[in-house]
Amino acid sequence: MPYPLAFALTLLVEVPLYVAPLTLDRVRPARAAAAAVAVNCATHPPLWWFLSRFTGATAAAYWTALVLAELAAFAVEAALLGLLTGRRGPLPWAASFTANAASVLVGLLVARTLATG
Repeated sequence: MPYPLAFALTLLVEVPLYVAPLTLDRVRPARAAAAAVAVNCATHPPLWWFLSRFTGATAAAYWTALVLAELAAFAVEAALLGLLTGRRGPLPWAASFTANAASVLVGLLVARTLATG
């Protein structure tokens, strides 16, 4: 999948999943959306670069790299989200886990559809 499509897909999936719980916790929607985009701008390019090193690797190596990279992205995004929104506790962590899990799933489904389409 080309990088621009992957990044757009990530934002399409993740931004609403960040904005919804943050606005319920009284973060202004514009601030929540800006924070969601910012955390993705911080993590998506390095994650993509790192995973590109494993495209020709064995399946086991690629899947291991994917899991480790996504765990790192989840942790960095949660920490940054807390800093950018002033929210502490489980909210940034739960939002980050949910957003990243959803975007990985959607990304895998779209990549599979493009490969077989």
